Amino acid sequence: MQFPESWLRTFCDPALSTQQLADTLTMAGLEVEALQAVAPPFTGVVVGEIKAVAQHPNADRLRVCQVDIGAAALLNIVCGAPNARVGIRVPCATVGAELPPGSDGKPFLIKLGQLRGVESQGMLCSASELKVSDASDGLLELAADAPVGQNIRAHMQLDDTLFTLKLTPNLAHCLSVFGVAREVSALTGAPLKVPSIAAMQVGMSDVLPVQIAATDLCGRFSGRIVRNVNPQAQTPAWMVDRLARCGQRSVSALVDISNYVMFELGRPNHIFDLEKIHGGLQVRWAHPGEQLKLLNGNTVALDAQVGVIADDKQVESLAGIMGGDATAVGDTTRHIYLEAAFWWPTAVAGRSRRFNFSTDAGHRFERGVDPDLTVAHIERISQLIAEICGTPDTTFGPIDDQQPAMPQARPVQLRVARAAKVIGMPLTATQCVQALARLGLEPQEQAGLITVQPPSYRFDLQIEEDLIEEVARIIGFEQLPHTPPQAPVTARLRPESQRSSFALRRALACLGYQETINFSFVDARWEHELAGNPNPIKLLNPIASQMGVMRSSLLGSLIQVAQFNQARKVPRVRVFELGRVFLRDASVVDSDTTVAQFDQPMRVAGLALGSADTLQWGRSDAAVDFFDVKGDVEALFAPQRLEFVPASASAHHPALHPGRSASVRLSGVDIGVVGELHPQWRQSYGLTAAPIVFELDLAAVLRRPVPAFEP
Repeated sequence: MQFPESWLRTFCDPALSTQQLADTLTMAGLEVEALQAVAPPFTGVVVGEIKAVAQHPNADRLRVCQVDIGAAALLNIVCGAPNARVGIRVPCATVGAELPPGSDGKPFLIKLGQLRGVESQGMLCSASELKVSDASDGLLELAADAPVGQNIRAHMQLDDTLFTLKLTPNLAHCLSVFGVAREVSALTGAPLKVPSIAAMQVGMSDVLPVQIAATDLCGRFSGRIVRNVNPQAQTPAWMVDRLARCGQRSVSALVDISNYVMFELGRPNHIFDLEKIHGGLQVRWAHPGEQLKLLNGNTVALDAQVGVIADDKQVESLAGIMGGDATAVGDTTRHIYLEAAFWWPTAVAGRSRRFNFSTDAGHRFERGVDPDLTVAHIERISQLIAEICGTPDTTFGPIDDQQPAMPQARPVQLRVARAAKVIGMPLTATQCVQALARLGLEPQEQAGLITVQPPSYRFDLQIEEDLIEEVARIIGFEQLPHTPPQAPVTARLRPESQRSSFALRRALACLGYQETINFSFVDARWEHELAGNPNPIKLLNPIASQMGVMRSSLLGSLIQVAQFNQARKVPRVRVFELGRVFLRDASVVDSDTTVAQFDQPMRVAGLALGSADTLQWGRSDAAVDFFDVKGDVEALFAPQRLEFVPASASAHHPALHPGRSASVRLSGVDIGVVGELHPQWRQSYGLTAAPIVFELDLAAVLRRPVPAFEP
């Protein structure tokens, strides 16, 4: 989440510097991932007003402007911007000003000069020249009431800092500027300025009928009709600026107001074009086969696992995620319907990922949004609409507020002794009560037992450990004492008959192989073709369609690495991997280290492709063959003697050439395979030469003989 520091300080302004504020938030669990200046350093730029514009006598594309910067005389400035005109106020860089560095990394110094024979006493600036925006289509036009002569950094608050927070899923109440301010107030004791939201005067009785057919989807639904708004009103510069500093571009006044309230108070909401709604609205689960064209232009197929808002003819919105294109507000919108609802987190979680996109609304609703403030937030949206999009005919209807299934927070208890034990420092009941009270939790203490009724915006407070975490955060992690371990810390001794996996990695590196680390979930094609596994273990929620099953062999991953290197013209590839494979095995039972019916052994595999040796004068440039890799495998087991059994036509490995592969045996037990990739797969995977591969049981490779003394 990103927001400007200046906006945060309008709600809570502690006596801390920017860095101290960032450190305070980070130590309280709200990690500040980045601090970024709104604009790079520059000097000598002030607000100027163009008083006169004349055509340049010697250039068709240049004009000569007379600019007032509050000095005794007007400045004569040559400008080529297409929007330079009389009456606008723009940034004016005076002689001696230093603008942000260009591509050469050096500051751009403004000097007194001549352009085509006309003296220019400064420069009028665009947003891109000041590095405050990427827009470069003309001069940066300021508000009509911008004070002439004021330093542009002060006027545009360019010394502001952007905070980027990396929030854990349990901190949904901090997904707004006010939510973060509430935390800052609790952490620092600085007063919190709660926004005052007055109810709008109701001027009509119109109500849009809404039916909530799925209470397991929607617990509260509030809405209001507003008539005769001006959708083409200009969004105020202060709102555009705050949205931009939150990473949100300006769209239109109505959309900007909706987004602004979401960032300000954490309430995702939606504004419908009332005239595009057919009849009333119904909140329900989607019907299989229904489709919806979203605001982002995508058309998605729906099923019964997705919540929607529909009218009498069609689906209009994905519940808690994104609105539909059919009822989107536009330049011709006259009447609107404001909606603010409480969607159950479990009904929204994961739905965006099914359609391969994510939204700010879905991100908040799947973590939990305060159900108690839907009406207040509609009033806040109404207030902004009246200020920005209001006309003499704008009329507000009453708020229709339905509460079929409000969440009921259960009291949570905290034992002071338990908190002291978990946190690892002595605590008193007074400390715990004070910490929880600062968070607005209204704790009640009796005989070492503290009871808290979680507020409606704290979905994360459910068990005792949640309260312990809050106490630790407020007291401060830096207050934890440095306590040495009570028990001796000793390394786990490895049996002498087993070498470490790190020793094996070093041995393979000495043989010229490089280690790779690959995903354990792979393409189902690899399993069918290279592992001969018709029934691989499938993932319920794969991170990508081509990574939908668990691997039962490491060879597919190594062949992918070979393809990657070959595509980049690497002539010689020697790679290995130590990794886990996943096999079905009905004999495996549940334990601390196993999962019933699944065997998960470790294996080591390698691949060699290209020349047998790096280029040298003492040996011809021969391609690697079966016997080179066979020798590498023998070197891993020395001084143990291996047996290589040629693969039979009926029992050869599906990935390997039947005439150029072998099973590897140790003491009569099969422990792996070595051989050349089958020509069918070499051609199928687009390899220019056949790689030689091996795959061995890691436990067998790590075993080593222990010398035994004899008389």
